[in-house]
Amino acid sequence: MEPSPAKGKPQGRLLVSTTLDAKDELEERLERCVGIVTSMTNGLSEREANDAITAHVCKGPQQHEEVCLGLFSILLTETPQAQRCYRDLTLVNRDGMNVVLMKINQILMEKFLKLQDVCRTQLVWLVRELVKSGVIGADGILMTLMKQIAGGDISSKNLWLAENVLDILLEQKEWVLKSGMLIAMSVYTYLRLMVDHGTPNLLPLRQKEVDFCISLLREKFMECYIIGRDLVRLLQNVARIPEMELLWKDLLHNPQTLSPQFTGVLQLLTSRTSRKFLACRLTPDMETKLLFMTSRVRFGQQKRYQDWFQRQYLSTAESQSLRCDLIRYICGVVHPSNEVLSSDILPRWAIIGWLLTTCTSNVAASNAKLALFYDWLFFSPEKDSIMNIEPAILVMHHSMKPHPAITATLLDFMCRIIPHFFPPLEVQVRQGVCNSLTFIMEKRVLAHLAPLFDNPKLDRELRSMLRERFPEFCSSPSPPTEVKMEESLPLEMENHVLDKEDSCYDATEAAFSDDEEEINNKAGKKKEFRFHPIKETYIEEPADISPYVDQLDEPLKEKVTQLQKESDMEVQCEVMQEIVDLILEEDFDSEQMSTLASCLAELFKGHFRGDVLPDEITEESLEESVCKPVCLVFRNLCQMQEDNSSFSMLLDMLAELYQKQPKIGYHLLYYLKASKAAAGKMSLYEAFAQATALGDLHTCLMMDMKACQEDDVRLLCYLTPSIYSEFPDETLRSGELLNMIVAVIDSTQLQELMCHVMMGNLVMFRKDSVLNILIQSLDWETFEQYSTWQLFLAHSIPLETIIPILQHLKYKEHPEALSCLLLQLRREKPMEEMVKMVLSRPCHHEDQFTTSILRHWASKHDDTLGEHIKALLIKNNNLPRKRQSLRSSSSKLAQLTLEQMLEHLDNLRLNLSNTKNNFFTQTPILQALQHVQASCDEAHKMSGALVFRFSDLFALAEEYEDSTKPPKSRRKAPASSPRSRKGAAPPTNNEEESASSSASEEEDSKPKAPKRKRKGSSAVGSDSD
Repeated sequence: MEPSPAKGKPQGRLLVSTTLDAKDELEERLERCVGIVTSMTNGLSEREANDAITAHVCKGPQQHEEVCLGLFSILLTETPQAQRCYRDLTLVNRDGMNVVLMKINQILMEKFLKLQDVCRTQLVWLVRELVKSGVIGADGILMTLMKQIAGGDISSKNLWLAENVLDILLEQKEWVLKSGMLIAMSVYTYLRLMVDHGTPNLLPLRQKEVDFCISLLREKFMECYIIGRDLVRLLQNVARIPEMELLWKDLLHNPQTLSPQFTGVLQLLTSRTSRKFLACRLTPDMETKLLFMTSRVRFGQQKRYQDWFQRQYLSTAESQSLRCDLIRYICGVVHPSNEVLSSDILPRWAIIGWLLTTCTSNVAASNAKLALFYDWLFFSPEKDSIMNIEPAILVMHHSMKPHPAITATLLDFMCRIIPHFFPPLEVQVRQGVCNSLTFIMEKRVLAHLAPLFDNPKLDRELRSMLRERFPEFCSSPSPPTEVKMEESLPLEMENHVLDKEDSCYDATEAAFSDDEEEINNKAGKKKEFRFHPIKETYIEEPADISPYVDQLDEPLKEKVTQLQKESDMEVQCEVMQEIVDLILEEDFDSEQMSTLASCLAELFKGHFRGDVLPDEITEESLEESVCKPVCLVFRNLCQMQEDNSSFSMLLDMLAELYQKQPKIGYHLLYYLKASKAAAGKMSLYEAFAQATALGDLHTCLMMDMKACQEDDVRLLCYLTPSIYSEFPDETLRSGELLNMIVAVIDSTQLQELMCHVMMGNLVMFRKDSVLNILIQSLDWETFEQYSTWQLFLAHSIPLETIIPILQHLKYKEHPEALSCLLLQLRREKPMEEMVKMVLSRPCHHEDQFTTSILRHWASKHDDTLGEHIKALLIKNNNLPRKRQSLRSSSSKLAQLTLEQMLEHLDNLRLNLSNTKNNFFTQTPILQALQHVQASCDEAHKMSGALVFRFSDLFALAEEYEDSTKPPKSRRKAPASSPRSRKGAAPPTNNEEESASSSASEEEDSKPKAPKRKRKGSSAVGSDSD
């Protein structure tokens, strides 16, 4: 299946455009690079051409980038030369293909829909070759390419792309299996796509997708497990395909056949799906349009945008399946800030209501409702976000008056899904829905639910079913005597709140943001109405070890049974020690290890619930917190020698227990830090990691810290200093752990971590990797980025170490990093490299970064800044130069052009024009401007453009020259001007003092008498006039 021709009149060789479209900046840049490569290789033999481009690449980073991008562009546009260009590219690149990878990513995210058909085909071919070559970073490119495969689209182009990407994954399966994220993303993508490929002509493609997904799910289930609960939703949609049905049955009834670590479907359903997976099924264009609607479009003005989206993506019968992807994305990824929530921007519930009301298929409508309520079914306040469940309740609330049928069908679905979703888990599903409703009221999304559940607009049968399912939420608010009043409301505010409940917006809609606890101590608190609460979050069931205990030998079986019966913690610890002693006996049957681990995991499941860290941290409370039976295993390991056979045996038992209960990992880390008996034994964790099925310290550590992050943020912060100090190679080489931390901490915890850094207890950055980590952080959330910069600034790392990050920062996309850098640069004395990086930023009238820091330096360090600017201007005055596209630069050194420097200096001149700052009267600045102007005069090509454009700036140099040179008719000896020839004799002391005094007086008084012009400078004068 080849892609069909695109519409439009092609103007360039790369992108489809019309005669009315302006020339694309990226295409223009690539064409210039093609011209450079072609000019070097025309008329040469293959060997001579190779020598020529190799020699050019060695000249510097700029030349390296030009050659790489030129070869890349030829590869895309000229199919016969593709093999040769790829070979040359692999030979001449010096950065592991980084320049090319970044350009491919940019094209995939911004230009893919506009690519010519030939270029699209060649781009997929290039990705295939990169994967074959095992280029580092190719997995990320492949995941970005998969994102371009649209759901609900069976056009020839989309099918061609889906099949070609699948072929790459099948051909390079061994390579795919090395990346856990690529495995999970591929399975998520193709499980979703096979729903669209059910027509007879597409069955061969669907069969390939089925075989691929089944092989990965069976071979690498725990890698797919990270998808979370949406994996079950996708599998449910394709469970009727015969091969998938067998896997579905194993998932429900024989989970251990998929992985020994997998305990059952409930384990998967209680795991929240990451935003990465929910976002991967929307193309970049869909994502951009949705984000625009939820951040820029005003409520009431959305119709034309919705109509456009409908025509573009939802107009065909096959596209109905896309609605589920859109709803999951809106619920799980689009989490507006408080500022947006409190504005008149189009709310999320309104878009979801539109998607539901325009659905034309009953099956798609049912799936869309399930997508909306999916996070409700196993909702846990400790793990899940209020923002995931908020849209559903607000759709029902706001639809009650204008569209009561919508509210009724959603309420009916919510009631019926409890017994029918999965009958064996009915109790857990009801608990999840009740948890959701309770949390909705706690967060004041709705003040109370009785007006919704017991509304006269609902039919009697539905109201009866709601009262039966949710009696605790259907009663009216408690009488006033039972209302807990922390602070009374003014009468006016009470009336305002009651009035707003009947309006289109909920009174408390803007009262929360993603994953944050509310600050309830503000003036004007609302009444807290008391309802019948759900008594327990967890349904406490007695431990059931009957499937395992009979498989144990008699002494061990007796002790395990005794452990089950005992409730006293001290006695349990004594029995656990006896079990450990039995394990360490020489005649212990190691085949019983797995069965024993299953028993212990079931018996100790209560120990892994709730907070581990005491509320008040003291030596006594810490020691008390590690006096649990499971800690007996840790203690025994700490007391043994690592080369002891008993140590290995006990470690194997702990590894078996880890497979049954993954939380054991971070509990071990906590014990090694908190217990006095484990002082200096943190290396024990490394031995434990190597003994597990993972077998790798980094992977094991990251998984355990992720589990800790999801369960207990306080414990994560408590462990952080020890983890960073004990495992620097695993924590400091990437931003993985740092991102986990800053994603969940609050401002208090951030301040505590900063104190640890400044006291020397914690090092989170080191010079060799800090720049890469900060670059990674540019994609994180706003608070995460600010936290990262605060932690960086708490370290004593010189700013010049990370100043190259300026090349990666765009003023609209990275305001967090730019503002933090601006404040830090403000405290620094300018160095030449700093000034160079600042001046290397592209000039844009809205980007005030460069002008603001230059102005500050001009007022505080004018002489130093002047010398640096002089040096840079003189170094960069080799004109004419081809303009460089700095925005697309990915080289390690800043690319600085003379035109760019002059533009920044002119902006600074205009900014200082109404002040008393004398920065532009400094001798170094004026000398540099004279030098540049002289070069421009000699290079006549520039005299009509560059000199004219910055004539006011060069006029400063004219004034300076005339004030230091006497008229030619009076000159008897060479004057002491900055432009004197090298061979001229130096002036006497008196002459020098006189000239200096004269120049000083001239600059202070600024005489307005007409100046004598230099010979040959008339062009400048006329341009200035």
